[in-house]
Order: sequence, then structure tokens, then C-alpha cells
Amino acid sequence: MSNMSKWEQGVNEYVRELYEQLAEAEKFAGHKFNKQEVKKAILNGATDWREYSYSGCSLIYNIDIAERLATPSEIKSKTLKNGELNEYANSREQWLDVQARALFQAANIIIEEYYK
Repeated sequence: MSNMSKWEQGVNEYVRELYEQLAEAEKFAGHKFNKQEVKKAILNGATDWREYSYSGCSLIYNIDIAERLATPSEIKSKTLKNGELNEYANSREQWLDVQARALFQAANIIIEEYYK
């Protein structure tokens, strides 16, 4: 079993997805991107990670985001009496906002790894 937290595992999944997107964009462009091109390519037309998340560029359902980033007990604590997942992950953020934070972290990992 992994020593990584559920959050870290989820961020790493976003890293894999964004890196695949980046590799395809570079293949299409025919060259390795510089730092600005990397940021632009992985944002896929969005201005920031919140827009990326809310525009449907990644997971769109609260439960899918929760299953990627939260533990089963965290999900259970956010489940309403009728069995539906609360649209708010915490007192300040909807699940799409939480995903945007994870995507931001994933993008930073890619950029750091890309420019070792």
C-alpha cells in the first residue's frame, strides 16, 4: 500500500493526465515547449485552473472528484441524508474548486519536473 495520502494520489493522477495532454500538444507542434508554452498547453485554453475545472476540461461530477481526492470517510462525512454528495467539499469550496487546487499543484509539479 502506498504511503501517499489520498490527496497526493489524486494530484499525481492529474499530473499523469496533464502530462499526456502536454505530450500530445508537443507532438502536434513538433517541438519541445518552453515554460510559457507548457503552461498554455496544459491549461488547454483556460485562463486559470478554476476556469479549467469549471469548463469541464477535467472531472465534472462531484462524486468523481471526491473519489479521486478524498478518503472514503471524508466522502461519507460529506454525504447528505438522501445519499447525495454535498456540493460543498468544505465551508469555502465546491468540489470543482477543490479540483482546481489539485490541478494547480499538478501543473506546478509538471513545470518543476519539466525544467529540472
